[in-house]
Amino acid sequence: MTSSSELDPSALRVRIDLGYDGTGYAGWARQPTLPTIQGELERALTQIDDRIGSVVCAGRTDAGVHARSQVVHVDIPGDVWAGRGPDGLVHQLNRFTGPQIYVRTAQAAPNGFDARFSALSRAYSYRLCDDHNAWDPLFRQWVTLHRRPLDAAAMALAAPELVGEHDFAAFCRPREGASTVRRILRLDVYRDGGRRVVVTVESDAFCHSMVRSLVGALVAVGEGRKDPEWPGRVLRTGRRDPGVMVMPPQGLILESVAYPPDELVAERAEVTRAFRGAPEPTSG
Repeated sequence: MTSSSELDPSALRVRIDLGYDGTGYAGWARQPTLPTIQGELERALTQIDDRIGSVVCAGRTDAGVHARSQVVHVDIPGDVWAGRGPDGLVHQLNRFTGPQIYVRTAQAAPNGFDARFSALSRAYSYRLCDDHNAWDPLFRQWVTLHRRPLDAAAMALAAPELVGEHDFAAFCRPREGASTVRRILRLDVYRDGGRRVVVTVESDAFCHSMVRSLVGALVAVGEGRKDPEWPGRVLRTGRRDPGVMVMPPQGLILESVAYPPDELVAERAEVTRAFRGAPEPTSG
């Protein structure tokens, strides 16, 4: 896969919006011997033209995690873009990727756009079914079956203590040199038609395993093992707690990525790079 620096000066930065079913994939990030979403997408791009650079995503998803709306950027030679255009590129990508990946749109990106660093926030949802009579095995890849009944109201009561800017070291798997300070914009818990408990969370970025750890802390409250103030107390300790379970990946979906207006994407990218540096945002 050609790096962006090796492309000719006429290369155009393209934004690609896609969704995928992460079942059977070893996450987003390219791996030499395992199937990944990035690897599949880059393989498809190479089939279109082997000069196309590697892709950069808004947030890497772990193995088994899905995306309803992922955003990537890629630098494409000018003649390739001129010859195919957005519709042609979308058609060929969907032809060359597997059925679990679907590319929705491709468009010329505004100046300075970076799928990762220009993003304002990412939003995820996590779904659990705690009603065995309502369990549908056809949804096993997108919903986590939970063996104990959950009090969604208690979980919702616990959520506000986690909203805001905090050091989320207690809910992250640490990576050397990576900041664990994040700003959660919203964290909601509700029942979807009474059958499923849904947790939705939006943040400027997420640390490794952060979303599934947050859900695990709320689940402990929902089961009645912990009081609604407990997740906030864990947050303030800054240390991993054995009572916080990292939930299984299949219930987690990247729902959306938010960006500023086109004229502000370059500025946003510069600010984010300066603050967050090298570690790439992940799903948790």
